[in-house]
Amino acid sequence: MRTGTRTEAGAPRRGRGAGRPHAVWALPAVLFFTFFAVVPMALAFGLSFTRWNGLGDPEPVGLANWSKLLHDPRLTQSLTVTVALTAASWAFQTVVSLLLGVWAAGRQRNRAILSAVFFVPFLLSSTAISLLFYALLDPNFGIVHGDTLGSTSGALLALVFVGGWQFIPFHTLIYQGGARQIPDVLHQAAAIDGAGRLRRFRSITLPQLRHTATTSGVLMVVGSLTYFETVLILTQGGPGTDTAILPYLMYEAGFKNYDFGYAGALASFLVVAATALSLALVRLTGFGAMRSTREGM
Repeated sequence: MRTGTRTEAGAPRRGRGAGRPHAVWALPAVLFFTFFAVVPMALAFGLSFTRWNGLGDPEPVGLANWSKLLHDPRLTQSLTVTVALTAASWAFQTVVSLLLGVWAAGRQRNRAILSAVFFVPFLLSSTAISLLFYALLDPNFGIVHGDTLGSTSGALLALVFVGGWQFIPFHTLIYQGGARQIPDVLHQAAAIDGAGRLRRFRSITLPQLRHTATTSGVLMVVGSLTYFETVLILTQGGPGTDTAILPYLMYEAGFKNYDFGYAGALASFLVVAATALSLALVRLTGFGAMRSTREGM
């Protein structure tokens, strides 16, 4: 009895769906994303058309909250601060994590041990890290002289550094994995042609890591746009309102002014802005048409 067809070479021919996991395996992730991401976003969007102080029933107000959002003078300042913090965080984290990731891609034992040590900050919570640096930057009892968090530039630099200290290990791991996927034959051929280490890094490593850089960059941008705990603990939006980014503005509207309808409008605006920016990055970098950069693939 024949159990299947065979190719000309005698090997059994697999069906079109052979080797592919069934869609049911994605069900837990889909359910988790639906209940903890899609549903809260939908509720926040619906709340943006109401007036609610946390007590009683929400009162429909139509587009009043969105009109207030468009005419809020603090929104422009908050957008400027958010963009500045996102750009500075992206530049700082990309450069450091790229260099560390390429270095950690080596096979020496000491590099593996140091890579594990470097990853420790990512295991800590943002709240614990913020409290630690808040104590270290205290003008009276900290190790840094002067009121670093009392100036606009100092507060922004502190936020960039603290965020980088926590998340650089994660992006280093991404770059380390990408660097280890680069075929050794490319480096060997370049070395035979007389290319030095710096030239091989510029001409081979960086081009081969372009898709890795896009992935890391999108994660950095989205993470920076949703930055909150560190700002709340370190600066509380200060000095003044100089570090009041969009998530902190949303927190103030909801949990200080008890205007949850306006907070829902800010949350919805933040989701739309982060999604649009992520899609723009994917489109501009060609990430959507990504192909394997490994030799022969």
